[in-house]
Formats: sequence, structure tokens, C-alpha cells
Amino acid sequence: MIQLAELFEPGDASRMRLAAQAGVTHGIARLMPVLAQTPRDLYSSVLLNMREELQTSGLIFAGVESHPVPAEKIKLGLPGRDQEIENYIAILHALAEIDVRLVCYNWMAGLGWYRTRLDAPERQGALVSEFSQADAEAQGPTHWGVIPEAQIWANLEYFLSAILPVAESLGIRMALHPDDPPISPLRGIGRILTSADAFRRVLALHPGPANGITFCQANFQLMGEDIAALAREWCAAGRLYFIHLRDVSGTRTHFRETFHDNGPTNLAAMLEVYLDANFHGPLRPDHAPTMEGESNHRPGYGITGKVFAAGYIRGILDALQLQRKRSC
Repeated sequence: MIQLAELFEPGDASRMRLAAQAGVTHGIARLMPVLAQTPRDLYSSVLLNMREELQTSGLIFAGVESHPVPAEKIKLGLPGRDQEIENYIAILHALAEIDVRLVCYNWMAGLGWYRTRLDAPERQGALVSEFSQADAEAQGPTHWGVIPEAQIWANLEYFLSAILPVAESLGIRMALHPDDPPISPLRGIGRILTSADAFRRVLALHPGPANGITFCQANFQLMGEDIAALAREWCAAGRLYFIHLRDVSGTRTHFRETFHDNGPTNLAAMLEVYLDANFHGPLRPDHAPTMEGESNHRPGYGITGKVFAAGYIRGILDALQLQRKRSC
């Protein structure tokens, strides 16, 4: 039921093969940089090429992540947002044509996921990212200036009213990711997905099955939420579509990423929660440390740390399944 997944870009053939060798079975595609330069009538060819790359490595194309096409004008409420929405609708149709039915998206306007340091030391010198609210505030507002939360909420509702009916008609699940870090404002920009109640508000906007959640576990942990209870709640409601499994130490105002086996959360217990709640969908290890011999040019996405995380997760899942068989 849990599909072990990893994130890939076009041309990541070596990473795909290595992940598949480590036991990853499903691929999530980051396509926005390519599709941003692609005319609408060629979206399908990009998707078909990506599917072919994944299949060649023995992976199933399970979904796309981080907005498949540019959406910053929509998130910021800028002129041109309706054109971006038209592009978004076009890519949803193209995804449905090849039976890819999951889109992980976020509503972090202006900044995306954000850290104040990208080379903090973890175990034996492995490198991880770190966030300090004090350091972020010292940097001052971005060039976007001050954007209130109410405006960000209005922009999200505008987007959902246009996109969710289309997604629902195509059988596509839109899985909303929490703000990372879950604080507001961040350098002057309102962040709205910083609590479980915020997600309940989003789910209430549209009760249909297209409207769901990417459960980035560490972000909900930093919010101070009961992550096991939340996972059970949203699995029972049929709204938890995708899991990002990672861990952090600290608080929402100052935290650091960790190895998957070296953080404060009992990840084995959480994997058991997902199994018991009958979660069905992709789960991918996120933000792994950069390890010896790797460049830190993509902090959090070095393949060695991901291979370690995949093995760790597979070992836990195998142990839990064996435990279940013995108890039957």
C-alpha cells in the first residue's frame, strides 16, 4: 500500500537507476523548470519522455511535485495569473492522458521552502539545512514587500475555485504541502499553511476528492501538532494523498534537518500509523543530508542520503509486516 518514491528531474537517469537499485519503486517528477520553457501543445511530449525515463529504470510515474508549471503570479495575485491558470489546466489534462493522477503543490509565495543556512553539520560532518527566524528577520523583507495573510488566502481560493473542478473531472488528486518553515510572516510575506486548522479550512472550501494533503511530517511536527492523530484523521477522511518523510530537531523558529534515523521523532511508530490507517500512495524520504563525496549544490537532495533513507524505511516496513504476520 505504501509506495516508496523519490523525486527526479528529466535527465536524472543515474539517480533513477540508483534509487531503483535501493528499492525505490515509484518516481515523482519535478518538471516546472522544463515546462516553463515548453509551449502548451508540447506538454504531453515532456510527460511521455519523463515516463519513458522512469520506466527504463524500472520506476512507476506516480505524480508531479512543486507545481508542474509556473504558478508564482497566481500565488502572489499578480497580472498574468489567469494565463498561468490556463497553463495549469492544460498540464492537468496532459497528466490525465497518461494516467498520472497526483499533483503535489504548495502555497509558499515569493520564497518557497526557505532556510538561513545550507551547510550545518550533522553526524560526522554530513551537511544539512537549518532555519533561524532571527537570521531571517535580520535579512529584512523581500522585494515583494509586505503581503498580508488575507491576500495569500484570497489568492489560494481563487486558484482552487478554478483548478479543483477540473482536477476532479479528471480524477486528479491535488495534494497541498504545508509551509516550510511554518511561520508567518516570513520576510514580510504572509504564510497561511502553518497549522492543522488551516488545512481543515482548505479542505472545507471544496469537499470533493480532488482536494487533499501532502503530509510533510516534519512541518506538522514543528507546528506543535499531534502528527499521529493528524495522519489518522486525514487518512480516515480520505484526504491524505502523499507523504514526505523527514525529521528535524528544534522548534519552528529555529530548527535543523536530521538523518532519518537521528531525529527526535519515532519514525518506525509513524510508519506503523500509516500502515494501520490504510494509507495508500507514495511516500518519499525528503531533505536527506549531503554525505561524504557529494557536492552540496542541491542541499537536501543528495542521492547518497536518499539511498540511506530508502533502506532505513524499507527495513522498518519489512519489520512491521513481519510483525503482523507473526501476530496473525
